[in-house]
Amino acid sequence: MKAVVLAGGRGTRGRPFTDYIPKAMIPIHGKPLISYIVRHLNQSRAVDEIIILADFSGLGKQVERYFENNREVKKPMKFIQDSQSGTGGDLVHLERAIGKDPEFLLWFVDNLTPLDIAKMRRFHSGKKTLATIATRRYRKEETGYAVVRDGVVVEFREKPTVRLEMAECLGIYILDSKILKIIKSKKNGREINLSYDILQPLSRKGKISAYDIGRQPWIDVDSPARVEREKDLVGSIIRKI
Repeated sequence: MKAVVLAGGRGTRGRPFTDYIPKAMIPIHGKPLISYIVRHLNQSRAVDEIIILADFSGLGKQVERYFENNREVKKPMKFIQDSQSGTGGDLVHLERAIGKDPEFLLWFVDNLTPLDIAKMRRFHSGKKTLATIATRRYRKEETGYAVVRDGVVVEFREKPTVRLEMAECLGIYILDSKILKIIKSKKNGREINLSYDILQPLSRKGKISAYDIGRQPWIDVDSPARVEREKDLVGSIIRKI
């Protein structure tokens, strides 16, 4: 299965840092964020090729240069120029690269987690849906909470792990290659959002499944500040990748 890393986001939440360096290059322990994702994909037996989709005419060129002389990546790598036409619209450029493969993994570059890719793929195959999205029901909070009874605080809980009422959608998917044709039929020169324009209508037809990562650690790396604030969580993830 081919793995596509979507690394073309503008990284507005990381400004002013991301005005000069793409979100994919946010430093973590001396290495860029994307290097950990690619390392994880490189180690997975479920992945046979890695594709980086980004704006290589702009800041994304830094990503390509980083991997030019990186000998740690043993699997084939391709770099495909996006069109800045939305999280769905950019995927039409993958059609030739994906070829006749029945499905592919899509990993948004700001997602850092030691996800079991092979296990998620088996889950997807068993569901026989057009897409599977990684989700979670447990989240470790960044702030303290209070247990309140009759208006009185009876207990404080510092950064607890809470069970969410709804499943949180993470930016990691296994998509049937037919999705690319669906996107192409809807594009018409406008931006296409993968979640709202493509997956939302399919969900109403029962064509989307959810793979729960359980209590596996996960973080949305949107800025260097987030990395520093959640350094313990980031460190625990890196040790498992």
